[in-house]
Amino acid sequence: MAWDWQLFCKETATGEIIAGCFGKGGDQTYLNWILSAWGWTLTVALAALVVALLMGLIMGTLRTLPNSPWLVRLGTAWTELFRNIPLLVQIFLWYFVVPAIFPALNDVPSVILVILALGFFTSARVSEQVRSGIQALPRGQRYAGMAVGFTTPQTYRYVLLPMALRIVIPPLTSESMNIIKNSSVAFAVSIAELTMFARQAGEETSAPVQMYLAVTVLYAISAFTVNRIMRVIEQKTQVPGFVAAGGMGAGH
Repeated sequence: MAWDWQLFCKETATGEIIAGCFGKGGDQTYLNWILSAWGWTLTVALAALVVALLMGLIMGTLRTLPNSPWLVRLGTAWTELFRNIPLLVQIFLWYFVVPAIFPALNDVPSVILVILALGFFTSARVSEQVRSGIQALPRGQRYAGMAVGFTTPQTYRYVLLPMALRIVIPPLTSESMNIIKNSSVAFAVSIAELTMFARQAGEETSAPVQMYLAVTVLYAISAFTVNRIMRVIEQKTQVPGFVAAGGMGAGH
């Protein structure tokens, strides 16, 4: 098999080799294209991660509120709904069904709908982790907050959540990596991300092996970078005595 990596320097329209591999003016090489697709992948993944962390934090917290059965049910319903519907189905629901029900969403860019679908899907998993993190804390911490006069929101804000979020960083690392990989489903609604690039460029160049291999490397670099960043955060915020999101060390 001939491994012609120079094909990334070819202009996408004419197939001519472009010196320096980067197109100028209206020209675009396959290298330009794959870097643009990588940018879209990271944009979708990072934006969806923000949505997932925000909604997951809210719903996970609601599921642990004392004496608030309706809020607990709301958080549980959200988690079970988005966790039990396949991601690809949710993408299609947001892209085809929701705009049909709410016509105003027809003008919303498809990338926003994909970000919401991916973010809400991941938020269900984050919700479960936040709930587990809060419930892993000793009950005395909740009582201590109440004893000094904190309201329930203040107890969560100043006592429970700062500790819980620190001990769930390991599972959140996995979710951050997964959301980059799951962003590949965006190709199903024509978002120009890495998977769509590999599919189209592979057909155009008749070199799918090189295209998919290059895309695989970029996915791996993205996930590895997120892993390293989260590992640094984990080391700097680690709670002594806690060995996992669901457990405590012998000192407790």
